[in-house]
Amino acid sequence: MRLLVQRVLRASVAVGGETVSAFEGPGYLVLCGIAPEDTQAIADKMIGKLLKLRIFEDEKGAMNRSVEDVGGSVIFVSQFTLCADTRSGNRPGFSTAARPEIAEPLYDFCCERLRVRLGETRFGTGRFGADMKVELLNDGPCTFLLES
Repeated sequence: MRLLVQRVLRASVAVGGETVSAFEGPGYLVLCGIAPEDTQAIADKMIGKLLKLRIFEDEKGAMNRSVEDVGGSVIFVSQFTLCADTRSGNRPGFSTAARPEIAEPLYDFCCERLRVRLGETRFGTGRFGADMKVELLNDGPCTFLLES
């Protein structure tokens, strides 16, 4: 599993011209790539790491606060291209990404874990498998790749 975590000041996701998730204020826009070998145990560990990741500044300017510490929001978006194999050639291969019948239930599992921890008002998603338009204002820029 790969989580591309972007510290943002605002973010939104639209599907078919309709905004399905949005927030203003500190938080994360997280792109989630799921591999065939990923499990609920791996997902649980990754969600814990995501929520404890200290990339917000404290009063001394050091990255020492988590999204939970700052009362931030999270938008969690599935993105199978994060698991693409780009080691050879010019066209990415996607055999390293989980098939939808494996990925979607695991993505839903992650979303439920985040919803429970953050609450409905601080958590949003994209739509699995949809053509989404994602907008964000990256803060920093500050972007991290978490891998299982």
